[in-house]
Amino acid sequence: MKRITAAPGTIGPVGPYSQAVISGNLVFTAGQIPARDDFDLQPADFEDQVRQTLRNLEAILIAAGSDFEHVVKVNGYLTDPAQLEPFNRVYTQVLGHAPPARTTVCVSLWGVALEIDCVAELIDKEATA
Repeated sequence: MKRITAAPGTIGPVGPYSQAVISGNLVFTAGQIPARDDFDLQPADFEDQVRQTLRNLEAILIAAGSDFEHVVKVNGYLTDPAQLEPFNRVYTQVLGHAPPARTTVCVSLWGVALEIDCVAELIDKEATA
């Protein structure tokens, strides 16, 4: 088992966890939020928050040796049911080519409007950061 603790270009963990764990041929990511360099610096627009969260997730997948083309499962956590339509718009732009299985729920989060995690197939065993 390999662990990615802090992928380049991401905010890094905000607690005691790895950003990704590689087990066998799968990459399991921790939930990502819409911040890049500073937890307090998040885009104001919700669709931009979704884009930033997906960029963070993609950076972790690449550091682990995978990419969005190999995602098999996504979990999306929103804080307001009204966010589903804009979430789907951005999600479709990024992952709509061959949509993976997905669960999206409305939850209470602290300081963020959404969080996304995923499971992907490992494609490059040498790429782990």
